Amino acid sequence: MPLTAHDVDRFEASRSRLEAIAYRLLGSAGEAEDAVQETFLRWQAVDVDRIEVPEAWLTKVLTNLCLNQLTSARARRETYVGQWLPEPLLAGDPMLGPAETAEQRESLSYAVLTLLERLSPNERAVYVLREAFDYSHREIAEILDVTEAASQQTFHRAKKHVADGKVRTEVDEAAARRIVEEFLAAATSGRTEPLVRLLTEDAVSIGDGGGKVPARAKAFEGAVAVAKFLRGLFKPGKAKRALVGGAPKVYAWTANGDPAVVAVVEGRVVGVMCLEVTAEGIAAFRHQVNPDKLERATAHWAAVDHGEPLFDAF
Repeated sequence: MPLTAHDVDRFEASRSRLEAIAYRLLGSAGEAEDAVQETFLRWQAVDVDRIEVPEAWLTKVLTNLCLNQLTSARARRETYVGQWLPEPLLAGDPMLGPAETAEQRESLSYAVLTLLERLSPNERAVYVLREAFDYSHREIAEILDVTEAASQQTFHRAKKHVADGKVRTEVDEAAARRIVEEFLAAATSGRTEPLVRLLTEDAVSIGDGGGKVPARAKAFEGAVAVAKFLRGLFKPGKAKRALVGGAPKVYAWTANGDPAVVAVVEGRVVGVMCLEVTAEGIAAFRHQVNPDKLERATAHWAAVDHGEPLFDAF
């Protein structure tokens, strides 16, 4: 039976929530959109009048599609060139989903999305549904076809895996801009010492070029090593301009709720650097420069008022 306009409206009312769940589960906006579209096709193929709770049915279908996707994604990432990082979402992107509570904001952070890669697909699903969307363990058990006790045990195990000993410092938009401005001032000073003072002793810097843009396969570790790398990264050079197709304009922004540096060339986002901020200093820099993972960021950037750049780089 073809869907009625009312049936389509019922699905569309859930789309943003489904996309936000799928993004947190998969770490990819493109894959999240595909999973939601496949969920719609499943919705289209059933007798929707026999579904008592559409939201629960849609969440169950989507989650299981994502679980299958995560299993195959693990195999693909074994052959991925260099470090794999999630696709960043810039401030204002509707796929970011709810961020009213500290737990929701934490689950969305770029650092936690990266840590979620350590979890099994089931652990990741339980963590996301419970921590980010406040599903009860009874509801999660029904979605995953497990017992309520198993859901609780999986959640506690997942939280333990995600915890890394660092307490992320929450910052508002104004504070994020100040942090980025201070960092960029140090990074472009030509000296290492100002950068080292901003970092934790065990700071790391990780880049994802996907084999399409040069990015070091191994992370830089330690404040001095990271500071030297960042000083060189922001040093002007013709080769760098040629690599990205021009002189990037650099903006202070937020991505996944974290302070971020956004580099743009003629309207195209060519890099997003997320800063992990703790009370002790900046603990990590995660650079996404794989162009395949910046298409959504570019489209979103074109639709927002991003003001003037802090400077033109390179």
